[in-house]
Amino acid sequence: MEKEESGSHEHEFKRHLKWKDELEENDTASGKGQNGELSKLYDETFTKIEEGSIVKGTVMAIHRDGVMVDIGFKSEGMIPIEEFTPHDLSKIKIGDMINVYLEEREDNDGNLILSKEKADKVLIWIDIERAYRNNEIVQGKITSKIKGGMTVDIGVKAFLPSSHIDLRPLKDIDRLIGQTFPMRIIKMNNKRGNVVMSRRAVLEERRDSTRKRLLENMTEGQLVEGTVKNITEYGVFIDLGGIDGLLHITDISWGRVNHPSEVFSVGNKISVLVLKYDKDTNRVSLGYKQKTEDPWKEADKKYPPGTRMRGKVASITDYGAFIELEHGVEGLIHVSEMSWSHELKHPSKIVSPGDVVEAVVISIDKSNRKISLGMKQIIPNPWEIVRSKYPVGARIEGKIKNITEFGAFVGLEEGVDGLIHVSDISWTKHIKHPSEALKKGQQIEAVVLKIDSEKERVSLGIKQLTPDPWEKEIPERYKVGTSVKGKVTKVADFGIFVELSEGVEGLIHVSESGVEPPVRAEDVMKIGDEVWARVTKIDTVDKKIALSIKEYKKDLDRAEISEYMENQAKGGNTLGEVARKITSE
Repeated sequence: MEKEESGSHEHEFKRHLKWKDELEENDTASGKGQNGELSKLYDETFTKIEEGSIVKGTVMAIHRDGVMVDIGFKSEGMIPIEEFTPHDLSKIKIGDMINVYLEEREDNDGNLILSKEKADKVLIWIDIERAYRNNEIVQGKITSKIKGGMTVDIGVKAFLPSSHIDLRPLKDIDRLIGQTFPMRIIKMNNKRGNVVMSRRAVLEERRDSTRKRLLENMTEGQLVEGTVKNITEYGVFIDLGGIDGLLHITDISWGRVNHPSEVFSVGNKISVLVLKYDKDTNRVSLGYKQKTEDPWKEADKKYPPGTRMRGKVASITDYGAFIELEHGVEGLIHVSEMSWSHELKHPSKIVSPGDVVEAVVISIDKSNRKISLGMKQIIPNPWEIVRSKYPVGARIEGKIKNITEFGAFVGLEEGVDGLIHVSDISWTKHIKHPSEALKKGQQIEAVVLKIDSEKERVSLGIKQLTPDPWEKEIPERYKVGTSVKGKVTKVADFGIFVELSEGVEGLIHVSESGVEPPVRAEDVMKIGDEVWARVTKIDTVDKKIALSIKEYKKDLDRAEISEYMENQAKGGNTLGEVARKITSE
């Protein structure tokens, strides 16, 4: 039964299609189709018209409740006014011919029953069938969003699947509601009245056509239009119309670009240059910055060494700050070129991103696109005036800023420090670490010993505030042959250190200690013991004094003998008595 109904429906549809073709042909042949041959044709063929057919009718009258139409039958038919839209009513007038659907030749009252609404629907379906059969483009208005897609008005309600809305998924499809787009009918079912549409099919056809035309005409150096399709860390993919091209991050700008999203957004329409086109793989490399001249082309003429200029801090690293001199041209101020002071540890202590700074061009390397800049060169180099302000021998006052193992740094000027080496703290004291005599923050007085402007060094000394005792005082006090008394400060394998006075030490070599093996010096002498010795040598250059206990004892022996000889001459002790005395001592 279902097959019979389906067959009947198909037959009815084809019959309507045939009638429509005949009506259109006759309408065209008769001009406006109001008189003459067409009316004669209706008279001759009306007996062939069946109920359920579409025919042409002439508007005879327009009433408040309906429109009277003559289809050439013995009576006219009245079509309810509700079947006409306000637009229809504003256009039709008496004498116009319209398409109507013949529902019944005569009802119970003998009236002819006609319908414009049904005629319109049947004709729409005929147009849809023809468009589907001939793969024609139809205009569809998107009316609403439903599960799995959207509804489309093409005269009848149709379905537009989500996968057929666009070439790629859209985030916001609600914005399409109310818009009309060209589409193709990809599936229809007459029996159920289902129609499936595709906008993507039309877009693909256009893309393929554009792509073919684009590839045929594409040449390197050509300026093309495209749409940003996708953004990655390394570049931007541009839809050129059926083919994608890659705009690498390095070809976006002559200046610094940390990420392509700083410059572009998906959907942007831009013009780009074709840098390279591989016809075998259809790969296209694009350029954006190449649309403007390379700013480095004349950079060496624009920024020669010594040029004083202003720029904006573009970024900061641990080793310096990059300064934008103009779009696409940056220079680096190394942290060592920011201040004459060596205390600056990080550029952020002086500059911040966005700051406008003044600097001097130190050097430029055009081939490698590098410019070295300096900020400290804007102000006078304090080291240029140090030599005149702090001549060698001058006495200075300053605060100790830092203490290290090898000495203490004293602040003289902004960016200028002087170093007191540990060896220049005292003439006589043996100082192992500067902290034994000095403290950080201590205000001290010192003497300028040496200035090296090129290496930016000032050598200072504290001990030089007083004369060197080794030049005159110590040699006179501890003459060779003098017997001295001292305190043992250290006992070593090679000898014994003896403090003669504050800061003055002498060394008794083990061979001069008077101790014979197997007895060791440390077995006989302890730290703190007081000993007598003879000065045997003094070295004022290396500041050393050599002592000898052995020679001291010999001096004692000679003194005793001398004393005996004097006493003997005076009638004193005998030689045996003197010998016994020496032995007992």
